[in-house]
Amino acid sequence: MVDFNNLDKPYFIGEIGINHNGDMSITKKLIDAVHACNWDCAKFQKRNPDVCVPDHQKSIMRDTPWGRMTYLDYKYKVEFGVKQYDYIDKYSKEKPLDWTASVWDLDSLEFLVKYNVPFIKIPSALITNKELVSECAKSGIQIIMSSGMSTLKEVDEAFNVVKKYSSKNPVLMHTNSSYPTPRKELNLALIPFYKDRYGCTIGYSGHEPDLEPTVIAVSLGAKVIERHITLSHSLWGTDQKSSLEVIGMDKLRKRCVDIQEMMGSGTKEVTESEVAIREKLRG
Repeated sequence: MVDFNNLDKPYFIGEIGINHNGDMSITKKLIDAVHACNWDCAKFQKRNPDVCVPDHQKSIMRDTPWGRMTYLDYKYKVEFGVKQYDYIDKYSKEKPLDWTASVWDLDSLEFLVKYNVPFIKIPSALITNKELVSECAKSGIQIIMSSGMSTLKEVDEAFNVVKKYSSKNPVLMHTNSSYPTPRKELNLALIPFYKDRYGCTIGYSGHEPDLEPTVIAVSLGAKVIERHITLSHSLWGTDQKSSLEVIGMDKLRKRCVDIQEMMGSGTKEVTESEVAIREKLRG
């Protein structure tokens, strides 16, 4: 299992979410991409649509690649069950590669804990659901929690709930929940602020269309990086255009590794390459 309190390099999460569109062949290709790009984890989203879809939206009609159907039927169309997750578990272990999911309700939490996942993700939308947050913490599994669209008070309260019921420090992800996020709203300076305030591992879940903000997040101390991923921006779905294609995944990891090397230790010393120059110029 990953020790998220002592990461010596960024841990990369490829958020497949529902970009698989209910298609296992797309899912396999995205898992392959996570592994090929040397990312660490493929992540999904688990819901019970009957619980998560508000009653007033369930019967709303929607145009989908499978024809016109109710919003509830659509949500079931892209929701994986036991058969699919058993296959995801087997396929990921063969790489080997971590996998897990965000949980959107208690039924989904009960479903996910049956697998040996490295962490449970609490999405930004649910951190004010104290029952869900506390039950996730009680599972004993590492908690990673996003903080988008939340006040500082709400983040404090969610963090304290996890600390109350879990012996493991949560990983707190800075994020902005708009897709895509305007640059002027990224507020990356929150990363060192969070680190000082909470004393835990801080991550960054980016929804911007480019790579630079995520690289800067690493330079500011983010140790867990999460980005939505896709095979193509042209695929059907609301998250596809805010996701990284495979070439972007590869570029991002390489740039983050480079920036970590450039940041160094922060200790002033004569470097190895300077020794000969020092002897030459100072005698």
